[in-house]
Formats: sequence, C-alpha cells, structure tokens
Amino acid sequence: MFNSFNRLRARLGLRAAWLAPVLVAMWAGGPALADDAQDLAKQLSNPIASLISVPIQGNYDTHIGPGETGDRLLFNVQPVMPISLNDDWNMISRTIVPIVYQDEIFPGSGEQFGLGDTVQSLFFTPKVVGPSGIIWGAGPVVLLPTGTESLLSAGKWGAGPTALVLKQTGPLTVGALANHIWSFEGSDRTKDISSTFMQPFVAYTTATAWTFSINTETTYNWTSDEWSVPVNLGVSKVAAIGNQPISLFGGARWWAVSPDTGPHDFGFRFGITFMFPAGGGQ
Repeated sequence: MFNSFNRLRARLGLRAAWLAPVLVAMWAGGPALADDAQDLAKQLSNPIASLISVPIQGNYDTHIGPGETGDRLLFNVQPVMPISLNDDWNMISRTIVPIVYQDEIFPGSGEQFGLGDTVQSLFFTPKVVGPSGIIWGAGPVVLLPTGTESLLSAGKWGAGPTALVLKQTGPLTVGALANHIWSFEGSDRTKDISSTFMQPFVAYTTATAWTFSINTETTYNWTSDEWSVPVNLGVSKVAAIGNQPISLFGGARWWAVSPDTGPHDFGFRFGITFMFPAGGGQ
C-alpha cells in the first residue's frame, strides 16, 4: 500500500524520521499565543472569515480504481484572501491548487506527478452579522484546467454558483458549503462536467484552541450518475512559530460511497495553516 508513498518521499527528498519530531515539538511545545488563540481557531472554522490564511492540506487515499490497486497523495494549497469592498461588504477569495502524486489508479496507468485543476471561488459576504447570527456568502466558482498531465486534469474550463451559510454559537460552528460546476469549453477527450459539491460541517473549539470537526465532502456527478461521499474526522490546534500563528491539523476519512474508479475504505488528512489576521470583518 505504501510503496508509492515511499517513492514520493524519496522523490521530494523528505525524511520522515527528521520531520516527525519537529512537528510534534511545534504541536506540543510551540510558543504560546495571546488570548486570541481560541478566536483564531474559530475563524478557521468559518471559511469566509476576515482572516488571511494559507492552508497546505495533505490527503492520502488508497484502494483506488476498479482493481483497487491505486493510491494517491494530494496536497491542496488553499490561500484564502478577504478583500474589503466597502463599509458593508467583503469579497473572500478561496483558491484550491492541487499538487498530485498517484500510482496505478487503473491497471497499467503507471505514475503521475504534477498539478491538478485549480478551483477558484469568490464569496460576497456582509461584514456585519445580523441579529440571527447567520453568516453567509455567495458568488461564482470557476474551474481552471491547470493540470500538467492528462490523468491529472479534466481538460475543461468550468463555472457555476457557490454559497456558504453557517452559525457560530459559543464553541460550536455548524454550516454547509455548496457549489455546482458546468464545463463550457475544453478538450474533447473527457466528458462534459456537471458536478455538485456539498460540504456540511460541524466543529467544536475548546478554550485552549483545539478544534474537533466532522464533515462530508460529497460530490454528485450528473454526467455519470455517481456519488462520492467521504466522511472526515479531524482535530486541529492553534500554536505559533515565533510570532507566526499556525494551525496544525490531522484526521482520518472513510469513503462511505465511492464510484468504481474512486478511492475505497480509509484515508487520512494532515497539514498546516499559516494565519495572517486581518481586521474589519466577521
């Protein structure tokens, strides 16, 4: 199962034996943050908070493909940038740039390493939360065919609407994000895209800036009539490197539903978020 992961580690020059103690030290013994650590952790649970952040999210999945022989290591670089439009409105830019290594995702496919397709979302959201406490945002989502190999890209330009709604009550955050993308231009080698993404989520943040979360990242492919439903359990902790606030996170996922060509059974997620607090928002 882990042969491809070990080859990727060698390719990138990583040494897990050196990296693990560093991450443990950062997690357990990093410099203490000020009293706003819990607030930063809660802002990370809000995808449209007025907080500049750069998550680097690693995902490992296995048993991919009709023969369940493939595995994939996916790093999503996901910068989030709030932009003040006027006294009443923010625009939140959320970008997902995938870096992918995969092996034998179907028999005889071999290895691929490179960029996947980029997803760019823009949320227009009120700066002031109303009396109901509901936070919301809506706008466009665009699919950009930035994949560097044919098996890492749909080869299509796409666009559609996206929206998010959530409420934060004390330590609890409950909400959902959704979008739908239709393709409108691109390569004829792949089918047209008509895909709905739904992400309901619940997160609980403690006074010591630990956050425990559960979500699904459900996708329905209207072209092939197929569902993908991974259930993710995660834990994160806000800490600091010097004066730089960060959040370290990890967790596991179970593929409740997956098409024949997708992952099966269990996977895991890990990563780090760099935070750059910005004022004037939610």
